Amino acid sequence: MGPSVRLRADALGTLGGRLTRKSISTNAPVISCDVCGRTLLRGEQPDVFLAGGHRRNVCELCTGRAVHEGWIREGLDNVITRGPERRTRRGSLLSRLRGREKRPSRDVYEPVPESEYDLEPVVVPEPVVHVPSPVATAEAAAPIADEPTPDEALYEHRSVRGVPTNAELKIARALELFNVAPHTRTVAGVARSLGAPIVSARPSQTEGSVVTIVVAWELSWYRYEVDLGDEAAGVRVVAQGTELSELDTIDQTANAAADDQGRLHPAASLA
Repeated sequence: MGPSVRLRADALGTLGGRLTRKSISTNAPVISCDVCGRTLLRGEQPDVFLAGGHRRNVCELCTGRAVHEGWIREGLDNVITRGPERRTRRGSLLSRLRGREKRPSRDVYEPVPESEYDLEPVVVPEPVVHVPSPVATAEAAAPIADEPTPDEALYEHRSVRGVPTNAELKIARALELFNVAPHTRTVAGVARSLGAPIVSARPSQTEGSVVTIVVAWELSWYRYEVDLGDEAAGVRVVAQGTELSELDTIDQTANAAADDQGRLHPAASLA
């Protein structure tokens, strides 16, 4: 055995006399989940919740169920009870004093510049009073003449030319009005085909100012009326037909005749 080996052995003997024995226990405390009852594995740390005034160990898999049951995670109870408003009020005295300096005072009155009140003046127009003139007042006070009614106007128009009282004069005047009417072209056109017509002109038995004129052929006839009291109305066709048998005997008795132009003339030789 060499000197180095002996020295190592002596050193070990000396250290061995100073070493003390320690007991090492391998049994870790058993922790089970208060929700599912599962025993936590070595190295797995539980989450501590507060429920019913007791601390509850909850595994990582059951934290959601614990929150759903209303359990409060330990360390959050003060946060919940205080709320966000109490946390915001906390702070240093210096920060609160600075906040008061930045906050505008409600008691300070800030005058508004006079330029903001410089508005344009509003011009209110004066009321216009209309004073009627003496002429307009006199015209308004003068009585208004009554306008003639339609019947009165017709009477005045008829009185311009008097209605003849003699039957021959009535017939003569009615034939004059017929000759200036466009019906003469109708008489002339039919006469070129059917020959000379039978012309009968007689005053109406019911209306003293009306004259009836009948122009008839074998295959056609026309009845006209002329109101001598309203000559402006002209000659009008009141009836027409195709057979002489449709007419009365007096309407087939001629007392006038028609020329080639369709104008009518009284026949002096016929009664």
